[in-house]
Amino acid sequence: MISSTMAEKVVDPYAEALIALGSGQGLLDTFAADMRFIAEVLRATPELGQFLANPVIKAEAKKNLLQQVFADQIHPLLLNALKLLTDRRRIMFLGTVCRRFLDLQRKLQNIVLAEVTTAIPLTEAQQQSIRERVMDFTQASGVELQATQDPELLGGVVIKIGSQVIDLSLRGQLRRLALQLA
Repeated sequence: MISSTMAEKVVDPYAEALIALGSGQGLLDTFAADMRFIAEVLRATPELGQFLANPVIKAEAKKNLLQQVFADQIHPLLLNALKLLTDRRRIMFLGTVCRRFLDLQRKLQNIVLAEVTTAIPLTEAQQQSIRERVMDFTQASGVELQATQDPELLGGVVIKIGSQVIDLSLRGQLRRLALQLA
């Protein structure tokens, strides 16, 4: 297994090169959307990641699969970059490259990632309200929401921005009340 520090040393040059390419071509937002799509595909189909990481499988087979899966879904320059990762035997780091690229893109564009957990799915109006409040709170120029559901919250919302957690859930309020009464 490769340490996270070693993975960062391997991944950073590729993520930074993709940021530079996207910025230079005016495609940064397109690349970011494509990277989110790739990350979601990798998350939803772990077999794809296993196939790409398998050292026994030839690079041509991996590139053919990437072509089949992503050709009509992502920008051709980004698809070529995935093939380059394959040729350089770095395709096993694709998920990490996606995460690092998105981190750099958010930093470059002053966008914060807000991980929002609720008991039930948020409406579009609720998502917009959270975005506005997070923007006011962080002074960011944009907010990317990652919404998940956790029925154990009972109600309310938990918002994580970086290392800061804002717990406005019913479960959190009950826990704080129990601590006060104890």
